[in-house]
Amino acid sequence: MLQPRKTKFRKQQKGKMKGNAGRGNELAFGSFGIKTLQSAWLTGRQIEAARQAVTRYMKREGQIWIKVFPDKPVTKKPAEVRMGKGKGAPEYFVARVTPGRIIFEADGVPLNVAKEALRLAAQKLPVITKFIVRRDYQE
Repeated sequence: MLQPRKTKFRKQQKGKMKGNAGRGNELAFGSFGIKTLQSAWLTGRQIEAARQAVTRYMKREGQIWIKVFPDKPVTKKPAEVRMGKGKGAPEYFVARVTPGRIIFEADGVPLNVAKEALRLAAQKLPVITKFIVRRDYQE
C-alpha cells in the first residue's frame, strides 16, 4: 500500500490555539473577573460592547480593567475579486484568548453588582466564561 508523501512545506494559515493561558490567568487588579473557558478570537467590537454593558450596569461606580487587547489584524479581500493580486486589506482586529485567560476585572462595587455586570458582559462575548472572585475577598 502506498503511503502519502510527506511534504517539506506546510500551509501557513490561520493556525490552532492549543493549550491554556500561560499569562493573564490570575486576578491582578480587581476583586472580581470573568475568565474564558474556550479558545477564540475576540474582535475589538465585541470587547467594546462588553465594556459598555459593564459600565452601564455599574452606573460608572467602581473600576473595571480590560485585560485583553485586539492586536492581530484580520485581512479580507473585497467580494467578487479574482484570485491572486496579493493579500487583502485589514478589516478588523482581534485579541486571541485561550482557556484560563481573564478578560475583565472589576472592583469597588458589591459582589452582586459585579456578578450581574460581568454576566451581562459575558453575554456579548463568543466564548463560555466563568465568574471568579479573589481568594482573600471579604464582604
